[in-house]
Amino acid sequence: MNIFDILGPVMIGPSSSHTAGAARIGRLAGIILGEPPVKADFYLHGSFAETYLGHGTDRALVGGLLGFDTADERIRQSLELAEEAKIKLAFHKTDLGDVHPNTVKVIVRGQSGKVVDLVASSIGGGNIRVVNLLGFPVDFSGQ
Repeated sequence: MNIFDILGPVMIGPSSSHTAGAARIGRLAGIILGEPPVKADFYLHGSFAETYLGHGTDRALVGGLLGFDTADERIRQSLELAEEAKIKLAFHKTDLGDVHPNTVKVIVRGQSGKVVDLVASSIGGGNIRVVNLLGFPVDFSGQ
């Protein structure tokens, strides 16, 4: 354990799990996509599904998808910025089965038609765990 496990990351938002971790998940999805997104569906599980509006998880996921770091103040306006960029967004409450309570399935489509889907969990302190990528079970942190 190090000091950052205790203090958490520099971030925008009230929660390292619901905002910093969510921003990292969105950012990873955007990096894997490798091109500007045109559509994104977020399937929110567990506590993500129950508290995403109040904790800014929706804004953090989209901010990450737009390439914003966890401390980027534009996260607060990410939904509006995505709308200006003509990115179609949808948020769905769902049950993803036996996964961490802060888990989201992200399906994002790029300008070329490329689609990336991943399932990742925000496990605390801004840390994430990817458990499925492109339909294949995986286990990595994204760091």
